[in-house]
Amino acid sequence: MASTIAISTAAVRIAPITKVNAASTKARTAFVSNGTVKKTTAMLVWTPINNKFFETFSFLPPLSDSEITKQVDYIVRNGWTPCLEFSDPEGAYIGDTNTVRLQGTSAGYQDNRYWSMWKLPMFGCTDGSQVLKEIAGCTKAFPGAYIRLVAFDNQKQVQCTGFLVHRPVGAKEFQPADKRSV
Repeated sequence: MASTIAISTAAVRIAPITKVNAASTKARTAFVSNGTVKKTTAMLVWTPINNKFFETFSFLPPLSDSEITKQVDYIVRNGWTPCLEFSDPEGAYIGDTNTVRLQGTSAGYQDNRYWSMWKLPMFGCTDGSQVLKEIAGCTKAFPGAYIRLVAFDNQKQVQCTGFLVHRPVGAKEFQPADKRSV
């Protein structure tokens, strides 16, 4: 079966380039950029290999006790209820191999939503030391688990924040902060 291709023979007129500053042309063609040279050379590319993130702050190095306390103070100031959740490494980061999706993924769909709760939410929590005590207890009971602190707004009935407060010692599915980008 033969195909026929129609080719237009219409003349195409190319307008001559008018006066252009040679220095600005050279500067514009020296590199591809979506910012200044200083900004684009400072940009890094996130590596997806063994570099899993878990919610807020997981791009940072592990939080210290004083940093966790400051976050709890913020949670309490907003009237939210802190709660600890934990999960073994196999279930902490959900992938296609261990998830049953009834309707596939879509915008706004989040895997990795449900971990086991450590005790009950900390209703009446007034400061970070109470949460640090519970983190220590959960870490002692489940040293090989990921532990995250979440906060719930009891008026809006939603989770407001969530971040890791403990990674297992042998965790290998993430990169240290200085190796996360190339």
